[in-house]
Amino acid sequence: MRLLPLRGVRYVPEEVGGLEAVISPPLDGVVRGDERACAHPHHIVRLILPQADTAEGRRRQASGTLRAWLAEGILASDAEPALYVYEQSRGDFVQRGVIGALALSPPEEGIVLPHEDVIVHVLEERAALVRATAAHLEPLLLSYRGTAGPTGATSVVERATARPPLLVTTTEDGFQHRLWSITDQTDVGEVADHIAGHQALIADGHHRWATYLRLQREQAVTPSPWDYGLVLLVDTALYPLQVNAIHRLLHRLPVSEALDAVGNSFRVRRLDTSLAQAMAALEEAASTGNAFLLAGDGSYHLLDSPDPALLARTLRQDRPAQWRALDAAVLHETLLAQVWCIPDDADSIAYLHDAESAVEQAELHDATAVLMHPVREEVVHDLARRGITMPRKSTSFGPKPASGLILYSLEDMCLPPE
Repeated sequence: MRLLPLRGVRYVPEEVGGLEAVISPPLDGVVRGDERACAHPHHIVRLILPQADTAEGRRRQASGTLRAWLAEGILASDAEPALYVYEQSRGDFVQRGVIGALALSPPEEGIVLPHEDVIVHVLEERAALVRATAAHLEPLLLSYRGTAGPTGATSVVERATARPPLLVTTTEDGFQHRLWSITDQTDVGEVADHIAGHQALIADGHHRWATYLRLQREQAVTPSPWDYGLVLLVDTALYPLQVNAIHRLLHRLPVSEALDAVGNSFRVRRLDTSLAQAMAALEEAASTGNAFLLAGDGSYHLLDSPDPALLARTLRQDRPAQWRALDAAVLHETLLAQVWCIPDDADSIAYLHDAESAVEQAELHDATAVLMHPVREEVVHDLARRGITMPRKSTSFGPKPASGLILYSLEDMCLPPE
């Protein structure tokens, strides 16, 4: 990996009345029409999820908004290139990492490993937005396993956090965010040399990474700022990431129809309990095989013990047994494609990170929420190292970096001499 400092584009706190009013969860944590997009005239959602009736209108709005905020001093570039130490904490939990511009590399080089498939129309929309703004508006989350020692990224991070931070803010989820800059060339070199010897996993941001690779291929000149992407690198040997599930909301499928279609192909048990108790039952069932929790009719329905003949008939045979055992693989290949005959598109399926929200939406719209159990992190890493991607939205690593703390302007990147 090759990590470079950048002149971070950041909010000027005095111009926005406090960072907590303008920063946001990452893009997949907000939805179009979110009230937060209107809550503050300079909220970052106005850039990452602009409100307009057409795709072209959204691109023009994001580009114009970014340029206006830079001209008005709402956003400003730091005076000199830096790597940034970023800390997220809540209660006893602390996560630290380094933000910088990482040289792009295709998956086949084995430097930055994806673990999930991407959705083509999402990729195209992201690419259009980056072209229009010439900026990376939120960092990807990458994980790597570092090696402790008296030098390297760990020691530089610890020295940086002993100084007063550039900024401190707390978001509505209770996380405190702190940021420091590293501009000393010796420290920058120490971090870069340490990271160069490691391999990274894309924990969050597959569509953004794929977007950056697509836009890099479009450039006629190299080297260029388009050869780099904004990332947060977290050493999981020191700061293990949390792995959560991503749930599905099936818009056009009532629970009664879902259960009728399943028939005897899964064992089905009705649970008239609380959501917490139902999720505990899901966890227990998932410890021995594939399991799903359906909701939307006021009860919970635990599906487990799938018919082996059904799985043999519906799951891809060109993937290893470890992939075929994934809940997400069984859901998409067997239940969605074969049992329920649901197309994998935005009109039919929504992806939600919060189980309670998924249940509420299903009950409100006579739909079906499919609640999932998270994949073990070692399974994700093992498949990624073998070059095997999981079905999209199989995992949610976190905590994710907040959007709005650091932006990367491709027009402001200082490339090193060749």
